Amino acid sequence: MLAFTFPGQGSQRPGMGRPWQQHDSWELVDEASHVAGRDVGALLLDADADTLKDTRNAQLTTFVASLMVLDAVERLGIVPSFCAGHSLGEYTALTATGALSFEDGVRLVVERADAMHDAGISSPGTMAAVLGLDDDVVEVACRRADSDVWVANFNAPGQVVIAGSPEGVGAAGEHARSLGAKKVMPLQVSGAFHTPFMTSARERLRTAITLASPRDTEVPVVSNVDALPHATGDEWSSLLSAQLSSPVRWKHCLLTLAEQGVTGFVELGPGGVLTGMAKRTVDTARTISVSTPEELDKLIEWVGASSPTGGAQIEGEHLFAVERLVVSPSAGVFTPSDSVSIGSTISVGTVIGSIGDIEVRSPFAGIVQNFIAVQGERVTTHQPIAWLRTQ
Repeated sequence: MLAFTFPGQGSQRPGMGRPWQQHDSWELVDEASHVAGRDVGALLLDADADTLKDTRNAQLTTFVASLMVLDAVERLGIVPSFCAGHSLGEYTALTATGALSFEDGVRLVVERADAMHDAGISSPGTMAAVLGLDDDVVEVACRRADSDVWVANFNAPGQVVIAGSPEGVGAAGEHARSLGAKKVMPLQVSGAFHTPFMTSARERLRTAITLASPRDTEVPVVSNVDALPHATGDEWSSLLSAQLSSPVRWKHCLLTLAEQGVTGFVELGPGGVLTGMAKRTVDTARTISVSTPEELDKLIEWVGASSPTGGAQIEGEHLFAVERLVVSPSAGVFTPSDSVSIGSTISVGTVIGSIGDIEVRSPFAGIVQNFIAVQGERVTTHQPIAWLRTQ
């Protein structure tokens, strides 16, 4: 069973859009620019590190970059059983599952970033990563500081982020060192995110989320606030607003996914940070990170090499031990590939046809036994296209 995970602020990198500029999924950048009223493409292609550190740029570019990767992965017919996102990434996860439309997702991310930026000005704060201590010991360090400082992220075993006033974070960091922390690293952020310092942003965002009216979804999203899966749209107005001033319980989200039967964690977007957290948190996790078009083939091979035991891991159906169905990634008119015919031996990722402009790639290796859809047939999403026998 697969889960898609989406990164948050801090994963952005200069030039992270360049590998995608000629890819079909780049069209999302133009759509985002239109909705946001900003040149998102210029930020993804040309912005330097300092420009991208601005909360308003970091959140928008990370959101759009992650959805570009998702769009490309969906074209391959690979779908998850669960989604989750770290902080900002929760908005990406909700857009990925259809709880939010792409347009509403962009608008909410812009509003969220503006609200957090303004809150950071009115209530100046900072954050720091504490490495090598158990969660409860870091909380002790915060209490000993006797100041405005709290745990903001439970990322992975031995990796916790604290946030608050500069004085409070500094004092808590010193206490953490005295309690045995291996390292305390200041983070380059513009506010004390996921603490009471974000209360003004929370009130502002709640109204915008309610207006967006998140929808019910088939694929649940595990919330940062309670580390539980949610598929009911009405729950997200309170969960997303609470998230701004509550700690991100990412470690607990990963453990929940594992308890639900997830064995494969696919990080979609820049950075690759969440992949390392999954490895540290879930001993049995199979992980992969995808941030460029070149890594899509690696993902196909990774999925093809897996042995799913349940859930919608790939858009291909298992018949018997050696039988496989390749299904359509979208609705449209099917055109078979001239290079693949009955009896052809194909590999994972082989293009067996197209639905309009979308390639139909096989998630399996094997011998084509028959085409179930014929030239010019109008097919629906998930409709069987071809029947394979594995070797």
